[in-house]
Amino acid sequence: MKKSIVFALLALLGCTQLSAQGSAQTPMVKVRITPTNGSWDYRVGERIKMAVSVELNELPLRDVAFTYEAGPELVEPTVTGQATTKDGSVTLDLGRMDKPGFFNLDVRVRVNGVDYRQWKTVAVDKERIEPTVTMPADFQSYWQSQLDADAAMPLRPRMELLPERCTDRTDVYEVSYLYTPQGGRFYGILCVPKAEGKYPAVLRVPGAGVRSYQGSAWQADKGFITLDVGIHGIPVTLEPVVYERLFAGILNRYYTMNLESRDDYYYNRVIRGCKRAVDLIFTLDKFNGRIGVQGSSQGGALTVMVAALDPRVCCAAAALPAMSDMTGYLHGRAGGWPQILKNPAECIYNRKEIVNTLLYYDTVNFARLLKIPIYYMLSYNDKVCPPTSTFSVYNATAAPKRMQLTHETGHWYYPEQAGQMDTYIEKALQ
Repeated sequence: MKKSIVFALLALLGCTQLSAQGSAQTPMVKVRITPTNGSWDYRVGERIKMAVSVELNELPLRDVAFTYEAGPELVEPTVTGQATTKDGSVTLDLGRMDKPGFFNLDVRVRVNGVDYRQWKTVAVDKERIEPTVTMPADFQSYWQSQLDADAAMPLRPRMELLPERCTDRTDVYEVSYLYTPQGGRFYGILCVPKAEGKYPAVLRVPGAGVRSYQGSAWQADKGFITLDVGIHGIPVTLEPVVYERLFAGILNRYYTMNLESRDDYYYNRVIRGCKRAVDLIFTLDKFNGRIGVQGSSQGGALTVMVAALDPRVCCAAAALPAMSDMTGYLHGRAGGWPQILKNPAECIYNRKEIVNTLLYYDTVNFARLLKIPIYYMLSYNDKVCPPTSTFSVYNATAAPKRMQLTHETGHWYYPEQAGQMDTYIEKALQ
C-alpha cells in the first residue's frame, strides 16, 4: 500500500491542478454536484440537469446562494447564473450539447466568509469523440528517420551502485546512457533482482516536472527489472534544491522550447531518450526479453509514444495521458496538456509552424500506430489533461485496450488504482 500511495502522489506532481480539490485535506463545507439522470453519461441532444447542494457536517444547508458556470469543458461557458439551495438542494437545467464531448459545471460559494469551489464533468456520447488532430503524411517515416539516426549512436552506458537503496533482494543503480551526438546523457534508476535468472522489465516514464527519482525496488523485489528515467539530461540523485532551481530557471516551461522546429522541439530528444531506455534494458544479462512501459500524465503520453515506436514493447499502461489532441482548442473544444493553444485568438503559439510541429508530438497520432495491448486510466473531472483529449486517444486506439474510469477524480487517482495498473503490467509480462 505504501508504494501505491507514493505512485498516486507522483501523479499529482505530473501537472499542476487548478484547485485544492485533489488535496489530502477535506474542506469543512462540501459542494455536492450530482447528475439527475442517475448517470454521468448523457447523449447528444439530451438535456443536462444537475443537482447542487452545499453541506456542512454531511447535512445540506438551506438558502445558500452560489454562482455557477457551465458548458463544454475548458472553453467559454455557455451558461452562467446564480441560484439558491432553498430546500437544501437545487436542480439546474444547463441545456444540451449538440456534439460529443464533455460538459462541466463549476460552482463557487461563500459560507461564513470562506470561499469554496467544486466542479463536476459529465460525458456526452464519449464513445463518439473523434480527434481533431491530423496525422502528417510523413509521420511514420519522420520518426523512423529519427530512430535510425539513434541506432548508429552507441549507448555507452554507465552504472553506479547505490548501496543505501539496495534491498535484500534487489540491487539499485543510477544509470546513464548517450542520447545526443553531442554527448548528452539520459539518467535513471535501475533496479535488478539479485537472484540468478532471467526477468521481465518495466520501464517507467515520468510525469511533467524536474525532480529526483527513487526507483522501484519494491517491484524488483517481486521479480522484475525496473528502470525509472528522468527526461532532462541531468542526474536523478541530486539534492532537491537543484531541481527546484532548474525548474524555476532554465527548465521553466520546457515544454514550449523550440516549438517552431519539428526537429529541435524539446520533446524530440525526450521521446528518443525514452525509447533508448528500451535499448539499454535489452543489454542487461538478466533481462528475459519481455518489457512493458507505464506512466502518468506526461508519462502517459510518453508511454504511448515509446510503445508505438518500439515493436519490442509487449504491453503498456497509460494514466491520464497528456499531449493529447492538442489542436482541440482550434476547433472550439478542450485540448490536452500543456494546453499550448488555449484561447487561440490571443495565444502567441497559434502560428502555422508551431501547429505543424505539434502534429508530430501529439499522443493521438502515436496511439493510432499502437499494436500491443494497452491499459488506460482516465478521469471525467480532469482539468489538466481534460477527458475530451484523453478519450480522443482512447477512441483512436485500434489495438487491444482496457480502460479504468473514474468520474470524480481530477488530475489524480486513488492508491488502489495505481496498484491495479501495476498489477496489469506485471500479469501481462508473465
